Amino acid sequence: MHTIEPFYNWEHFYQAKEDEHSPFYGKEHSEFEFSDKIYNYFIHPQWDGFGSQTLYLKVLFVDYDQGFTVIELIGEWNDCINNDIMFLKREIIDVMIGQGIQKFILIGENVLNFHASDDAYYEEWKEDLEDGWIWLMNFRDHVIDEMTEVSINQYTLFNREADHINWRKFQPLDLLSLINVNRLERIT
Repeated sequence: MHTIEPFYNWEHFYQAKEDEHSPFYGKEHSEFEFSDKIYNYFIHPQWDGFGSQTLYLKVLFVDYDQGFTVIELIGEWNDCINNDIMFLKREIIDVMIGQGIQKFILIGENVLNFHASDDAYYEEWKEDLEDGWIWLMNFRDHVIDEMTEVSINQYTLFNREADHINWRKFQPLDLLSLINVNRLERIT
C-alpha cells in the first residue's frame, strides 16, 4: 500500500494545504517518511488522516464557485468498528458544507472493504445538502454491493455502467460535467 499515491496531476489547480478554508490548510507532507498505517501496512505520506484508523483521503480539488469537491479515498471504510463515517462527516464534510460545498465526488478505487453500521450520518449528510449530491465513483463492486445491502445508496449516487472510467484523464470541471450527465440519466 505504501506505493499507492493520491492523484497529483491536479495540483496546479488546487492544493488543500494552500486553501485557507480546507481542514488541511498548512499541512506539510513528507516524501520520504512513512508514518501512517492501515493495520500493519504503511501508506504513502501524501494521504491525509482525519481521525479514522483505517481510512485516509486526499482532497484533490475544490471549486467554491461551483460548490463541488473531488476526494480520493484509500483503505478500509469501517463504520461498524471505527465509525469512519462519523469522522469523515464531522472532520471533513461539515467543514466543506460550511464553505458552500454541496456536490461531493468520492473516488473509491483504493477502498478495499466496507463494513456498515447504521445510516444516520449518511442521512444527515444528504439532508445537509440543499440541491447537492454525493457521487461514488470507481468503487469496487463488492463495496458498492455492501453499501447497497444496507441502503447507503438512498443517500448516494453511482452508475455502474459509467463507473470504472479513467477519471484521471479529465480536468476537474470536465469530470463534474461527466458526473452531472450521468446523474441526470440516473434520475430520468
